[in-house]
Amino acid sequence: MAGTGTVATSEELAVLVRNDFIESRHAGSLVVVDPAGQVLFSKGDPNALVFPRSAMKLFQAMGIFSTGIELSPEFTALATSSHTGSAAHVELVKELLATGGFTEADLKCATEWPVNKDMLKQVYQADGGAMPIYHCCSGKHAAMLLACKHEGWPTENYLDRDHPLQVRILEAVEYLTGETITSTAVDGCGAPVHAMPLVKLASGVAKMLTADDSAPMGIKDSAQKLASSMLAHPWIVGDHGEPDVIIMEELGFTAKSGYEGVFIVSTPDGTTVATKILDGNLRTAPIVALQALVRAGALEQSKVDALIPRLHTDVYGGGKVVGQLQTTF
Repeated sequence: MAGTGTVATSEELAVLVRNDFIESRHAGSLVVVDPAGQVLFSKGDPNALVFPRSAMKLFQAMGIFSTGIELSPEFTALATSSHTGSAAHVELVKELLATGGFTEADLKCATEWPVNKDMLKQVYQADGGAMPIYHCCSGKHAAMLLACKHEGWPTENYLDRDHPLQVRILEAVEYLTGETITSTAVDGCGAPVHAMPLVKLASGVAKMLTADDSAPMGIKDSAQKLASSMLAHPWIVGDHGEPDVIIMEELGFTAKSGYEGVFIVSTPDGTTVATKILDGNLRTAPIVALQALVRAGALEQSKVDALIPRLHTDVYGGGKVVGQLQTTF
């Protein structure tokens, strides 16, 4: 059975320290590439296959925008969003659907309860239930529907692997990564997700964000608009207080998290880090990614140190800070 890296091929990347005791250890792999895709720094197995999970949204956006649809910066950022089902996010998704004449009923993503506590309370008080629009990927699905309508493609089966939109997305993935995709699965939202080597995930994003006029499918313009929209409206990409949102707000780096320990950060010049925490826990991925950029010479340690207090690294005991998540490289 195909799979990601193993314990044997991974390295310890971070630990959780409680008082003077290492309580947990997180192993995995990471790789930093320069704008041309050359490896600057790595730990573990940079060739380990990974599903990008929600980091796949960057590639999916290239397929979506290759259709020529024009969206506002807010809606463009929403196409990459892994939101919490907040009232603001839900309203944006409804507005985006409406621009194409769609409703919530057209979404094919899985049903989900809001993660946002305020919205969850509202749903309970209204005797509501789980709905597709509360799914963290509903913004991407709305953008997919608009892309299909723009091209005259069917919308009822837009998640099928052989649907023209998914074929277009796969073409973008294979162009950017230089890989022939051999492992594809169904992501949590129902869309196809393609396995790729971790180093190709990093170099694919770097190639995307530094694309020139020779890139096919309008990738240069799409990527520039995507990155500028994400950085202009980081809270739309996740929610206030999420690590990728904080990194975009504070550093001006393009960042995107993915479930199961995947995290992407790209500097303005295209230097890109990709992480895969082997146990799938995302709590250490942001600090691991940032520290890797430091080791690669792409980020100052002082900037990481200043950001740490916002990245939820403190460990509590009895209501007081008694330790911290720490990188080990």
